[in-house]
Amino acid sequence: MSYVAPVEQIEFILKHVVSFPEVAATDRFAEATPETALAILTEAGKLAGNVLAPLNRKGDEVPARLENGRVRSSPGFAEGFRAIAEGGWIGLAADPEHGGMGLPQSLNMAVADMMSGACLSLQLNPLLTQGQIEALEHHASDEMKALYLPRLISGDWSGTMNLTEPGAGSDVGALTTRAERNDDGSYAITGQKIYITWGDSDVTENVCHAVLARLPDGAKGTRGISLFMVPKLIPDADGRPGVANSLKVVSLEEKLGIHGSPTCVMSYEGATGWLIGQEHKGMAAMFTMMNCARLGVGMQGVGVAEAALQQAVAYAKDRDQMGPIIRHPDVRRMLATARAEVFAARAICLACAVAIDLERATGEAEHAARAAFLTPIAKAHGTDVGCRVADIGVQVHGGMGYVEETGAAQYLRDVRITPIYEGTNGIQAMDLVGRKLSDGGDAAMRLLDEVLDGAQSAQGDHPELANHVWQAAETLREATQTLLERDMPQRFAGADSYLRAFARVLGAHYHLRAAKAGRDSHKAMAGVYMARVLPRYAGDLAEALAGLDDLSAISDATLAGDFAA
Repeated sequence: MSYVAPVEQIEFILKHVVSFPEVAATDRFAEATPETALAILTEAGKLAGNVLAPLNRKGDEVPARLENGRVRSSPGFAEGFRAIAEGGWIGLAADPEHGGMGLPQSLNMAVADMMSGACLSLQLNPLLTQGQIEALEHHASDEMKALYLPRLISGDWSGTMNLTEPGAGSDVGALTTRAERNDDGSYAITGQKIYITWGDSDVTENVCHAVLARLPDGAKGTRGISLFMVPKLIPDADGRPGVANSLKVVSLEEKLGIHGSPTCVMSYEGATGWLIGQEHKGMAAMFTMMNCARLGVGMQGVGVAEAALQQAVAYAKDRDQMGPIIRHPDVRRMLATARAEVFAARAICLACAVAIDLERATGEAEHAARAAFLTPIAKAHGTDVGCRVADIGVQVHGGMGYVEETGAAQYLRDVRITPIYEGTNGIQAMDLVGRKLSDGGDAAMRLLDEVLDGAQSAQGDHPELANHVWQAAETLREATQTLLERDMPQRFAGADSYLRAFARVLGAHYHLRAAKAGRDSHKAMAGVYMARVLPRYAGDLAEALAGLDDLSAISDATLAGDFAA
């Protein structure tokens, strides 16, 4: 079965579930009318289904490869990327001053959903470029913006993010890449970076690397890190790619999945770079890029889940074992639960995007706080759902899911990276209970107030569904208050479970909103969610509040399997 972009479902969520009309009502995004939004979704859906989806299998079977120091892309990827670039999709939310469309991030993330479901390996390229565009818009000098942004937005050049090193992963402050000042105002960058997605390619004429490095007078840790623009080909006086920079691709990683996406080991050997933002303030610019990418990665999980689920449903309709297996209760349970999970995760990600748009349009701190609070939930929950649903897809296929012929296994292999990159889901959870609760829980409580108010207003038409949501939200409020009274190690011990619980409750809230919109199909899906997904929040909260003592009581030897101690 071929992938079909879920245009109608995304439009419904934007219109009825996550308050996108509020975005379109602002002066900044007044052009995002319902007609414009539908036109964008429809065209993006065609691109995803007709152009990108046929490339997905090709990228898996013929991976990107390194030849004579150059990356050669999978068959059809160059043409697919040109279709993305020429359609203006890379600059959908970028500043019109440099060639972007200036449309809401909500629509950009909806497009990312569809492109990820069609071909995750290729979609990674524009995702990272968009993150770099955002970082430059917020932190670069006017000269750097004028040189790089038009070319990144057009897709003539692509962008990467260079954080990780062999000895500096999650601990970014341990990096050893160094920068030295040149007399002409540029910098010489020396060091090695690993896991650089699309670190080189033949689909664009230049690759622009955003590289974290430390100046000689930079303090230890993250406070002393600077961010530099290090292009593969140094632009000449006219802004055209000129001489080769002193950098190279050492090797490509052999990976579990996303074979069409080249993951590079990069070596910088006194490469020429230019400062992005201020010296020693590189993490601020990099976090701008990472936050954009984190929501995008959550959307990737949703997109792949959608594709895997579509294929599983099609297989279940055709597979006859004492009748079509889609009629078997256990198969139906898997498919119905997966569909309810995908809807909830998609709504959470789009709600986060709406909060980002409202903050940009109004400047109000409450929207900024909501966007910040929802970002780790969207990233972690979206990707967890992606893995669960892709796994369900394999299970529905039975033995045929375990062999490569059907393609079901590829979804599971591809999506498995998403809980890992752009900050592992464990780090997202720690961020949620740490930095995001550092306001005393204000952002969390405002969100829960909205959930409780929604449940109260639905009592008349949907009392049973509303009661489920109200009870879960109230229990989550109490757990949040308990967590706020604990020190950070105790919070961290239950952070992952707390994030899951919050996501499940938010998912129920959005399902209730969908049910209130009046469609029988959405009421039925909400019923499945309330009965089979939401109840798990109670177990999540029990674990979230279990604390650290039981984990501390287990020795390292016991974890290794030695029970003699």
